[in-house]
Amino acid sequence: MRSEVSFRWLGLSAAFVITLIFAGVLTSLIAGSMPALKAFGFGFIFDETWRPTRERFGALGPIYGTLVTSLIAILIAVPVGIGIAVFLTEFCPRTLRRPIGIAIELLAGIPSIIYGIWGLFVFAPWFQLHIQEPVISAVGNIPVLETLFGGTPFGIGIFTAGLILSIMILPFIAAVTRDVLQTVPAVLKEASYGLGATSWEVMGRVSLPYCVSGMVGGAMLALGRALGETMAVTFVIGNAHRIEPSLFAPGTSISATIANEFAEATSPLYTAALIEMGLVLFAITFVVLAGAQFMLRRLETAKGHK
Repeated sequence: MRSEVSFRWLGLSAAFVITLIFAGVLTSLIAGSMPALKAFGFGFIFDETWRPTRERFGALGPIYGTLVTSLIAILIAVPVGIGIAVFLTEFCPRTLRRPIGIAIELLAGIPSIIYGIWGLFVFAPWFQLHIQEPVISAVGNIPVLETLFGGTPFGIGIFTAGLILSIMILPFIAAVTRDVLQTVPAVLKEASYGLGATSWEVMGRVSLPYCVSGMVGGAMLALGRALGETMAVTFVIGNAHRIEPSLFAPGTSISATIANEFAEATSPLYTAALIEMGLVLFAITFVVLAGAQFMLRRLETAKGHK
């Protein structure tokens, strides 16, 4: 009985410490960004202007770059990661299942700066020559596609950063999805096969619906990683404080802006503006993760009613 009470208080203390850390980080960000909050107000997040020499700062460009690169990464990594997980759990030969799984998980251990260096010196030149130039030439006379994929082929840019991010978050999605697919009761799949269902039907109508909550959680975990990624994005995004309609154009993100310019912030307002961008990123990440929790609870509730 005493051990149970001690364990309960230990768990409560750990939760309290995490809450204190969360509150401390939030308080530090608010206090550090107060000069910028007073100078620019809420217009800071809707202003694209970024002129340190005139002390005019706006976070719209970095916010746009952060959201668009993360969206590109998720749109690419989620279907690929789910496909990898399905292959590993259902169709991969047993002799190859473990080596391929280890290789995918090792991608998560590569430092982000290595991804950035590879992206800048290897992937970006190849992408410029073999993808951007042909695509720009092909969509030159198509109105909407010309806007989204037109311009000058720099190699680096918003789309390149999104591709690098998709490679970085792919192991998280694949590993989590593989683990949750392995929790599907064998009796459910055997019953489906007994009714004459094919492997594709079992996967699409039994396994994936059974694991949808876990897959959403894995995707949101990967999205949280993509939103806050710094070094890899800094190398390949172009670091341009402007919003261009073309996805091939250079841009910037919140984390890349902070990493590039914090050492150059010579005035208190400049420093406060960078800290306020950190506060904005904190808020975006919190909203995304809170939305993920809400979605997971709705899915669990809907599953319970069935």
